Amino acid sequence: MATASSHLGKPVLRLGALALLLVGLSGCQSINVDATNAAQVRVITASPDAPAQDFYQNNSALAYNLGFGTVTSYMPLPAGTYTLSAAKANTSQILASTKTAFGSTKQYTVIVGNIAANMQETILQDQSQPAPAGQVSLRFVHQATRIGAVDIYLVPRGGKLAATSPVATNIDFGSNSSYINVPAETYAIAVVPAGTTPIPATVTLHTGAQVSYVSGSAHTVVLIDQPVATTPSVQTVVTDDYEQ
Repeated sequence: MATASSHLGKPVLRLGALALLLVGLSGCQSINVDATNAAQVRVITASPDAPAQDFYQNNSALAYNLGFGTVTSYMPLPAGTYTLSAAKANTSQILASTKTAFGSTKQYTVIVGNIAANMQETILQDQSQPAPAGQVSLRFVHQATRIGAVDIYLVPRGGKLAATSPVATNIDFGSNSSYINVPAETYAIAVVPAGTTPIPATVTLHTGAQVSYVSGSAHTVVLIDQPVATTPSVQTVVTDDYEQ
């Protein structure tokens, strides 16, 4: 189902700064697939001005009525090459489409993003193995359309942004940092325009709550637009890619 779940489960939808409201009822289709050797695919909808979407594998519906900021559960697909399409909900109007090969037992995230007039699909292979002992693997994906390139910080518990070094720099729209291993700890994610040297008075594009990251886990952090913003700002969707 395309719903949030507890941090003990997999995957998880966590929202920084502002909780998103899903548009109507959304969900995933039940597909008769042997999940043992199947590829696992999930969808994130990140276009700030697009309508709710239905999602298809070739001509078969995988998920329906996905609103902005939705993360589906992983859905099993037999390994192979498919055309994945996002359509305007309850219509045959295709908004974005990509043909991609999916490998057996691999995990993938499909992000449907950009503005509605130029929607596109980004397909990423997820880490399905544990991070090194004592560390956590984090990947940052920039899908916020209203800001430029950014630097990203992990501010440890009790720490200050001005005293912290960036974990990823100059991440532009549509790009990602790949997985970065950092010590497993409690962090707040902070996002600033690329090249900013933080000082105590720095106004961030986003500062999240303190979150404890478990040793060996892997996560993807997707930067998306605020639904309504009078000043440049973003929010984050944080998924669980691997949990021990």
